[in-house]
This record gives sequence, C-alpha cells and structure tokens, in this order.
Amino acid sequence: MDDIFGDPDFQRFERAWRAVDIERSSTYSLFTFGESELPYFLVLRPARDNDPVTVARGEVKVARPLIITPDNATPEFRDFFESDEDSGLVERFLMARSARFSHLKFTNRQGEARIVTDCIEEAVDRLRRQLDSEEDERTGILVAPRGLAGFAVFRYAAERVIASAPDNIQELRERGFLPG
Repeated sequence: MDDIFGDPDFQRFERAWRAVDIERSSTYSLFTFGESELPYFLVLRPARDNDPVTVARGEVKVARPLIITPDNATPEFRDFFESDEDSGLVERFLMARSARFSHLKFTNRQGEARIVTDCIEEAVDRLRRQLDSEEDERTGILVAPRGLAGFAVFRYAAERVIASAPDNIQELRERGFLPG
C-alpha cells in the first residue's frame, strides 16, 4: 500500500476539503432508486478583504444512489469543477483510494451569484433564518473560498450519499436485494 499522506494529490485534496464548510445540511436521505435532488445555497468567501460576499443557489441531482459496487463502474460528475485538473483530482484520489459511488451520476446546476453583504456570518444567518421560516429542511448552506465552489458542492453531495447509505441498505434488504 502506498503512503497516501505523502501523495501531493492527497495533500491538495485534503486542503480543498478542509477549506469548505457545510453550514447546514439536508435532513433527508437520498432515494435508493431513481433520482434525488439536493438544493443548496453556496456562499462564496471574498477573494480580497473589501470584496463583497456572494451567494448562488443551486441543485445537485444524484441519479441512482446505490452502494452496490462492481469494480468496473465509475461515477460521473457534471458541472462541478472549473477545471479538468480539479475534476481529475477527485477521480484520481477519492474514487481510486477510498470511496466507491459506482453507478452514480452527479449533475450540478448553479445559478448566478448575487452580492448580498460584506460578512459571511451575516449571509449564512440570513439564509438559515429564511430556510427556517419556510420550514425548508432539504436545502443546504455551503461556504467556500472562490475557486473551490465545485469542491464545496462535491463535498456536500458526497456527505449526503454517505449519510444515506444505512437507509439505502435497509431498503435494499426490505426489497429482497440483500440478505436480511
């Protein structure tokens, strides 16, 4: 087994993963069969101190979130990353070493960013109050530096797939696809 901690891809991936925050997550499990939608607000940290904070609304569609993994199936990510290099990093590092989300198709649709405030905490609090008043338990709030928006959305989707695994496995057992 190679030393992943010394691997530059691992170090770059870990820095990106830690640079983003999931301030509020959906409380729902993803569907075991079919397509699930993960709406989110993405709060982007300003590039410079006096720049405004921007917020974009988006949605990730996760098709067929099964955790049954033949080794020849690979996940598909659409419209997550700004560069092929970032997309390749996820595929090389995460998918090759630790996580198998086979047969999953992730599609990200993000709206235009709008300027909302000078303060990240204010933007997050405002969004949290809005979602609470609407009794919306499905929409996440993500925070990321500019340039790592795709990693924030990827992390959110990956964490939802992992959190949904026990419910998905239970449903597969109930339907007779796995032994009880």
